[in-house]
Amino acid sequence: MKNKMFKKIASVAAISAVLLVAGCNSNEQKVTKAESAPRPIVIQGPMPIEAEFFADKLENVKIEKSGTFVFYKGKLNDYPVIVTKTGKGMENAAAATALTIEKYNPIAIINQGTSGGHDPSLNVFDIVLGKRTTNIGSLKTSNMDENQGIDPTTWIPMDLMASEGSGSDASANKVRYYEGDKDLLAAANAVKDTYTKGKVVEGTIGSADFWNSEVDRIKWIHEIYGTSVEEMEGASVAQIAQAYDVPFLGIRILSNNKTNGGTYDPGTASANQEYVYEVVKEYISMVKSK
Repeated sequence: MKNKMFKKIASVAAISAVLLVAGCNSNEQKVTKAESAPRPIVIQGPMPIEAEFFADKLENVKIEKSGTFVFYKGKLNDYPVIVTKTGKGMENAAAATALTIEKYNPIAIINQGTSGGHDPSLNVFDIVLGKRTTNIGSLKTSNMDENQGIDPTTWIPMDLMASEGSGSDASANKVRYYEGDKDLLAAANAVKDTYTKGKVVEGTIGSADFWNSEVDRIKWIHEIYGTSVEEMEGASVAQIAQAYDVPFLGIRILSNNKTNGGTYDPGTASANQEYVYEVVKEYISMVKSK
């Protein structure tokens, strides 16, 4: 009786061991497969007009949603590409970027869309490659008492990443620039001759949750930060991408330019996506050749 019981126990143990090994092998295969899969390139656009045109150019698209964010997962030249509709503003863009990185582990992020011109030498339909991107809304005011008024021209840039100290830390009184990734910039410059609706130049992209229509204020920002254009997302995306060590580049087209009378043209959104499409194809060829 005892022998039968021991044989039964041994048989169950043997089966369990086989199943455990099989499960481990299965998990190892899943991990190996995940590790060997190419990491996607992410293209961000704040509004539908700035994202859906590109998404329509992908193959085998599957749509995923998380909160208010929409992810169009597809392929371009047999390589995984994800278009993210982030929503407008710094907070939306930062949250969408962190979520994208955690969920999809991208190899690179391109934040693109429309922008307002700060440089009078740039016209509507010109494109700025973000050699630098900076937060133009992080400012410290001068010290004024009640009834002394306000003077925005005396405000100074505040680098929130300078230290973990208080806002009174003098080391934070500076502009922080996020550099565009060199490989992404190289890909963008390599195909700039394919764009025929305006110039493609390297410059500085400024971001903040405001819309400037005061020419003197635009000039002030342009002088303090060296901005080529302004928009509402790029710097927050660059900040999160840097935190995760993910290559980043901003690509922005001028939809208007108050400094030289350039009026708004909604066609700029699709024109920029056409150009970014060529940039992504070039970057994919660079990735595949490595």
